[in-house]
Amino acid sequence: MNPMRRRRLILICMLVLGVGSATALALTALRENVNHFYSPSEIAQGKAPHGRTFRLGGVVLEGSSKRDGDTLKAHFVVTDRFENLPVEFEGILPDLFREGQSVIAIGMMNTVGLFTAEEVLAKHDENYVPAEVQEAMEKGKALREAKANGNLGS
Repeated sequence: MNPMRRRRLILICMLVLGVGSATALALTALRENVNHFYSPSEIAQGKAPHGRTFRLGGVVLEGSSKRDGDTLKAHFVVTDRFENLPVEFEGILPDLFREGQSVIAIGMMNTVGLFTAEEVLAKHDENYVPAEVQEAMEKGKALREAKANGNLGS
C-alpha cells in the first residue's frame, strides 16, 4: 500500500473513532440527565425507576397538606384521583401551591415508599392542567376502567 494512502486511511479511522467516542459520551450524559414523568398510578405499578430522579405529577389531595412547625418540611399527598402517593419536601413551596391544584414534583422514591421532592412546581392558572398531568390522569382512568371491566389480567 502506498504510504500516502496508508496515512489517509489511518487519519480517517482516527476521525471515525473520535466522532464515535464523542457521540457515545454525549448520549450517555443525556440519558443520565433526563427526568421522566410518572403519575401515582404508574408508580404504584412499579414503572418508576429506583434510585433515580424523576418527575411526579398529579393533584394535591384535599386535606393532606401538613407543615412541620419548626422547619420548612412539608408533607402532602399527590393523587391522579386513582392512586395516592405521599410526598415530603423541605423548602419553600410555590405561592400557587394549594390542595386540589396540579403540581409537578421533582425527586426520587425512598425505600419506604415516600417520594422525597427536591423541587415542587405549581400550576399557574385555575383552568390550566399540565399536558403531562392530564395525560397521566387519563391513562389512570383508562386503567381503572379496564380493571373494573375485567379486561386487565392482574
